[in-house]
Amino acid sequence: MIAALFTHRRQSDTHAAVGLLLEIARRRRITMRLTPDEARKHQIETAPFIEITDDPGDAIDLVIVLGGDGTILTALRRYADTGVPVFAVNYGEVGFLATIDPDTLADDFERAFSGEFDTIQLPTISVGRPEGTWSALNDISVHRKAGLRVADLAYALAGEEIGRVRCDGLVVATPQGSTGYNLANGGPVLAWGVEGYVVSFIAPHSLTARALVVAPGDELTINNASREEPVEVHVDGRPTLELSPGEDIHVAFGLTHGTLAQLPGASFYHRLRERFGRLAR
Repeated sequence: MIAALFTHRRQSDTHAAVGLLLEIARRRRITMRLTPDEARKHQIETAPFIEITDDPGDAIDLVIVLGGDGTILTALRRYADTGVPVFAVNYGEVGFLATIDPDTLADDFERAFSGEFDTIQLPTISVGRPEGTWSALNDISVHRKAGLRVADLAYALAGEEIGRVRCDGLVVATPQGSTGYNLANGGPVLAWGVEGYVVSFIAPHSLTARALVVAPGDELTINNASREEPVEVHVDGRPTLELSPGEDIHVAFGLTHGTLAQLPGASFYHRLRERFGRLAR
């Protein structure tokens, strides 16, 4: 068996867990693959059952993530459509995508290596234009640029123009991403397994702009209707491209999927209660 390791940037949070993971992997004769950055972060050198490589490759059996949702998303994007499951331990603030919390790590690492977990397929949304396509597991968002005027965005679905809104931006979210930026905008939460995506607006200058749940096969076109102001497009929270005045981008649902491990019997609603109920107490 071969497994890859991803950890977040705060090395001190995960150092002890990494040591335990490597010890269990070595005892079970499981090869762990780490990038040079991960090896430097945790002061790990090549050894029996430890390989350091620029990229772990697709020919692996499992990805272990020690981090928050950002690190988990990085692993899910990297292994989208490979079928490699991502088993994530929450070291973030919310960790909505995490498989487990770091409470009983020895037992949980044993469970991960034994394959004692279920998997769920998480759809992406993809934004494309002639020079390339970018995919997000959570959301794609369009933002007015700092210091510039409010954005003027027109949007169409399946070739039909739906509306035009002056706003600070808009968010296009997958079901798993609907509990993030979309929720903060007052958009609806979509349960995992829903086929479709949601469009919501950031500070709309309108009383009629409402979030919209879109059918999975309907392509979204976003047009920067401003005559002067460019806007930014973020993919899973990262600035990725700029949309010039008059330019379109096209957004499609479910072109690729990430594979997330979850405990047997776990449900979206239990996860929702645990993560967001905990924050409310």
